[in-house]
Amino acid sequence: MSTDTNLKVANRSAELPGDFAIWIFICAELLVFAVFFLAYAFARSGDVEMFNHFQQTLDKESGALNTFVLISSSYFVVRAVQAIKQDLQQQCANWLLAALAGGGVFLVVKIMEFADKISHGINLSTNTFYMFYLSLTFFHFMHVILGMVILAAIWIGVRKGKYSASEHTGIETGGAYWHMVDLVWIVLFPLIYILN
Repeated sequence: MSTDTNLKVANRSAELPGDFAIWIFICAELLVFAVFFLAYAFARSGDVEMFNHFQQTLDKESGALNTFVLISSSYFVVRAVQAIKQDLQQQCANWLLAALAGGGVFLVVKIMEFADKISHGINLSTNTFYMFYLSLTFFHFMHVILGMVILAAIWIGVRKGKYSASEHTGIETGGAYWHMVDLVWIVLFPLIYILN
């Protein structure tokens, strides 16, 4: 193998999957969440007892279920990308539907959690812990919805034959966003629900 060929292979393997613009957006989103997480940690350090007390009122089982659902959904997206790279459009579409179903389960579980808190009169002004809990989880909830819209648009594109083994950047781009949504939850769940 020539030096030029080695460099081309190395450059190709070093490239980020999907469109570069999505990575700028992902970095910006991660920065926003990082600021939220730091603000949470700072506020918590000011009243650890209160945060620990109200943290016990959260439904850890629902949070754990949603963690499993999002990790599974990310796996389904990985399988969708693998399928399209082999020109297996139907399999790609099926994996995307499975990922969308996972996102749907996540939303339903979160809505049930939100409804439970609202039914007990809890809102953003109840206390600092609930302000962060509701703000962070709702902000993430909206990102899940956006991610599902992106995956649904990609699914429609796959069904119309827009993607193939030679043209799959759009699927990788949407997949990268979905993985970011998953990653944020993997940090958010233990931070808000478990660590004390």
